[in-house]
Amino acid sequence: MTTESNKGTTAFFARPSYAPTRPGAAQTARPLTAAAGAAVQRRRVPSWVRLYARRLFYTDTAILIATLLVFGTTVLPGLEASLLSDTGPNDLPYVVPLVVIGILWMLALAAFDTRDRHIIGHGVFEYRRVVDSTFFVFAAIVIVAFFLRIEVARTFFLFALPVGLTGLLVGRWACRQWLRKRQATGQYVYRAVVLGDREKIAHVVKQIRSTHGTGYLIVGAVTPHGVSDMIGDVPVLAPLHEAKEAIDAIGADTLILTGADEINPTAMRRLGWAMAERDVSWVVAPALTDVAGPRIHAKPVAGLPLVHVDFPRLEGYRRFAKRSFDILGSILLLIVTSPIMLAAAVAIRVEGPGPVLYTQARVGRRGNTFAMLKFRSMVEGADDQLASLLDLQGAPDQPFFKIANDPRITRVGRIMRRHSIDELPQLLNVLSGKMSLVGPRPQRPAEVALYDDVVERRLMVKPGMSGLWQVSGRSQLSPEDSIRLDLYYVENWSFTQDLQILFRTVKAVVAPGRTAH
Repeated sequence: MTTESNKGTTAFFARPSYAPTRPGAAQTARPLTAAAGAAVQRRRVPSWVRLYARRLFYTDTAILIATLLVFGTTVLPGLEASLLSDTGPNDLPYVVPLVVIGILWMLALAAFDTRDRHIIGHGVFEYRRVVDSTFFVFAAIVIVAFFLRIEVARTFFLFALPVGLTGLLVGRWACRQWLRKRQATGQYVYRAVVLGDREKIAHVVKQIRSTHGTGYLIVGAVTPHGVSDMIGDVPVLAPLHEAKEAIDAIGADTLILTGADEINPTAMRRLGWAMAERDVSWVVAPALTDVAGPRIHAKPVAGLPLVHVDFPRLEGYRRFAKRSFDILGSILLLIVTSPIMLAAAVAIRVEGPGPVLYTQARVGRRGNTFAMLKFRSMVEGADDQLASLLDLQGAPDQPFFKIANDPRITRVGRIMRRHSIDELPQLLNVLSGKMSLVGPRPQRPAEVALYDDVVERRLMVKPGMSGLWQVSGRSQLSPEDSIRLDLYYVENWSFTQDLQILFRTVKAVVAPGRTAH
């Protein structure tokens, strides 16, 4: 995304209509013609947003029709005569309630704003609203059936609910992958201008570009004084008093406000009015970073949009739900992956002498040490060579450092590591309660000893077999990015995020790509 964003910005300024001429030169806004002024008024929610929302609508409709058709033509007739039948002699043919339920399902998806332009294509809110709308429909069916004494086919809930919901989620994910491919080439993106102090602009630009799939292409910046130069590779377009003209000329559809001491509330209000006339999206980026949406609550007080931020909690029913999911998931995965683990054990034994399983002391929740299980993927005595290898690569004091081209890895071990097969015995650690399916990766005591008070927050939750940074770049991430992603997970835990990480883990294991070492 970063590379393409840079290309898009450079290409746009090849023949600029409003761009800095040379460092230190004064900028002058080109006057808008009548036609350009009319275009400004016709513009802005970007056309791609409507096209993508329409694509989601057609996808949802096709999936629901397919689900209900399969249920009505293959599953239901072999089990029951009708989907809904009155206790009296008159039965409703299953086609009628299926059509009604399909319409209600689509209406619920619309009522829950599952295709709202502020959530589609990024984050977990889109998936969560799809889940909420689906359960609302089925809860409504149960309530209506109860009060009207209508018998509801149980097979409908056993088949249509999970299949339809799974289909909707997979359909949304497929559409999102389609969108990501377009955004990687500079299409289907919001053209954004960032306004504020230089340091804050640089921070916001860095955060946006370091995260895959944000959908924002930064095309310029506006600072209080508008000195004609660059902030990184982002051109400064204008001072604050010329912001409207700069946004018009560059064709931006989004203004991101980072804040500046020189901008008073009156100037901000007038700028907001000007953006409303142009239908330019008004986005505020506070100084808070790495805070997920569920923790943020906006509350207008005395005309001030106060933002409340909840502190992370993984206690009570949340911890119970996570532990229950870990137990069920680890048992199921142990059964499914047992043939793979058996084949791995045989391959390790055939390659050479040494134990099949390898245990290493790792630090878990609240600093408790446990024995983590792995398939042996290195030569015997590999731990004795670690210190010298870290010294050789100049990283003896980095807790997240990965040794490049590690000579200790065996041939079988290299294959297992690429597809994370060596991690499968940790399912026993999950089952015993020492680890979780999802969480920060456990580290050795020597690495934990290097933590500062910030990094120690990783130990607030159980370590996991997979984590956020494992599905966000794996071995190519810097230690700083790995720490940031682990802390983000700890600070913003949610069950939906766990499911999303597990889904991405499966994808990363099956097709590991270049980031797996």
